[in-house]
Amino acid sequence: MTNVRVRFAPSPTGPLHIGGVRTALFNYLFAKKHKGTFILRIEDTDQTRYVANAEQYIIDALNWCNIPFDEGPNKNEKFGPYRQSERKEIYKKYAEELIAKGKAYYAFDTAEELDFHREDHEKKGKTFIYNWHNRAKLTNSISLSKEEVEQKIAAGEKYVVRFKMYEPEVEGEKETITSTDLIRGEVTFKREILDDKILFKSDGMPTYHLANIVDDHLMEITHVIRGEEWLPSVPLHIALYEAFGWKAPEFAHLPLILKPVGKGKLSKRDGDKLGFPVFPLEYVNDETGDISRGYREDGYFADAFINMLALLGWNPGTEQEIFTLEELSQVFDLSRVSKSGAKFSPDKTNWFNQQYMMLKSDEELAELFTEVLKEKGISKDKNYITKVVSAIKERATFVNDFWDLSDYFFQAPTVYDEKAASKNWKEDTASLMLTLISSLESIEDYSSLNIENIVKEWITSQEIGFGKVMQPFRLSLVGAMKGPHLFDIAEMIGKEETINRIRKAIATF
Repeated sequence: MTNVRVRFAPSPTGPLHIGGVRTALFNYLFAKKHKGTFILRIEDTDQTRYVANAEQYIIDALNWCNIPFDEGPNKNEKFGPYRQSERKEIYKKYAEELIAKGKAYYAFDTAEELDFHREDHEKKGKTFIYNWHNRAKLTNSISLSKEEVEQKIAAGEKYVVRFKMYEPEVEGEKETITSTDLIRGEVTFKREILDDKILFKSDGMPTYHLANIVDDHLMEITHVIRGEEWLPSVPLHIALYEAFGWKAPEFAHLPLILKPVGKGKLSKRDGDKLGFPVFPLEYVNDETGDISRGYREDGYFADAFINMLALLGWNPGTEQEIFTLEELSQVFDLSRVSKSGAKFSPDKTNWFNQQYMMLKSDEELAELFTEVLKEKGISKDKNYITKVVSAIKERATFVNDFWDLSDYFFQAPTVYDEKAASKNWKEDTASLMLTLISSLESIEDYSSLNIENIVKEWITSQEIGFGKVMQPFRLSLVGAMKGPHLFDIAEMIGKEETINRIRKAIATF
């Protein structure tokens, strides 16, 4: 496979849904596997839904996911511009070419006229479709004379350009359109039941269909990898390629990402209801001020997020689940993409983040945790923070979990778990703790192993029972029955702090 060129072509109508991110990812992986080019094109022909900060959000999201585009707005503009709103004159030229070839026509039907036809058909139990069956009876350049058409255009009457999807009167006209989808296999559509889609409007803006085909051709796109919602557009797109005399790219339509509970496509509402984000980055609506959660801000690692998305609707054919981006680029194959929807799992997403947590070095995680500590006004030696991270990271899913798992390494407990205190602090506990203090005060080598040996030797010699000392000892240092090895905690906070915390617990209980 040579000179592979794929594109991700979102509309800047708001934040990028994770379904869109997955489409971008699969395009990126396909391009990298075949040493091709990954292009970003902004499809902003629908100006009524345009959102000013959406394009930058899309670019920022791709960069955070480490799947940057090779060509696109302001970057390697080999076939620019890459915003469709800046390519209007190009589309007009090709719309006129189709009209000249007799493959498209001007239509002047008003909204009111079309509504009348729809309602009239509904009364008769039929569905109104603007196509070969009735186009000659409607207000267009097929039913009107050339002079009438020219007069209407000169008078500034609004019009659209419609594509002739099926012309049964033309000799050799194919009755079906067949496409071999790289994921779904052969798909066939009957031309006669399809409508004459609008390609261009008199305000100078193309519809998605014309702009999409023209841009894919001019940008030399070899493979169109997009969501399955565009599958019904395939016959029109193939027919347009045929009308222009162009070679069509290969198509692959990805399955939907489904909601975790119930049926249907994953939506923002599902995330809000079940407590997880559906956007890669936090998004602030400039008009309403509403804030939508993002995976980055919620503490997910970009590589964990991407690994999770890659396995939503695709499988490598092995038991392997953890992949680097480079590994994904090597093994990704469209033939292993599922035809059916992939159910999203928040729990599985968290599992991926926890797995990546364990793969990262203590030093890297310590850097991230340092920022959390700074926000709390806590400053500690980097080596100390690294040791803390090493001790508690197995219990964490996010870096933001570190504080709740390790606060006692940085400050003495101010409250104690009531249930643990009731169970483990008895009448004789204060006396035992005072004796423990005396034992700790005499230790010169205050290392975890040495502290443990001396304390356990004392407990054994007095035949006290380990639980009567160890449990209140942990409660004194931590404030609860949690945390790593108790003597590791004692070593890290130091002898003086250990003793001070025991004295505080004695005074409290």
